[in-house]
Amino acid sequence: MAARLQRLRRDRDANLKDVVNDALRRGLDSIEARPKPRKPFKMKTFDGRAQLNPLDNVAEAIALIEGEYYK
Repeated sequence: MAARLQRLRRDRDANLKDVVNDALRRGLDSIEARPKPRKPFKMKTFDGRAQLNPLDNVAEAIALIEGEYYK
């Protein structure tokens, strides 16, 4: 981490104190920011008991579940 701070100091032509304060300020800002709400995860279900009984052909089963363009 110290090497990264030194690299930033050189790149910005700034003193170490200013670089450290800026890094701390940005880190605290990101910690205090409210996280963006996630979209709920939805899973498509498939009831294959009637269509896949007995299961003889795996490729056919995948085609039924995923559609013909599963590849």
